[in-house]
Amino acid sequence: QVELVESGGGLVQPGGSLSLSCAASIDIGKRFVMGWYRQAPGKQRDLVATISATGRDILYADSVQGRFTISRDNSKNTVTLQMNSLKPEDTAVYFCNARWLALDYWGQGTQVTVSS
Repeated sequence: QVELVESGGGLVQPGGSLSLSCAASIDIGKRFVMGWYRQAPGKQRDLVATISATGRDILYADSVQGRFTISRDNSKNTVTLQMNSLKPEDTAVYFCNARWLALDYWGQGTQVTVSS
């Protein structure tokens, strides 16, 4: 059973910061592309950021470029999303994803709410 467990969500004021972490129960190094996605109420799940197996290639959604940073530690099988300058429109459930060939795993999600 593969598990991706997200943590670090919560309530934060606009302009604040949060750091999300995803711990994988599998060895993600050298194979899995890791990513963060988010889904706001009534909307589809959208890409936030992805990072290649080596960490060399990173992709951000335009809406978070310059504010969010994705990183990974293959020795610990973890992926982190540092979120700065948060806006109310960043409010969503954030999901961790691990993908390699036909394998596609999702975490249960963690709620991020940006509100004053």
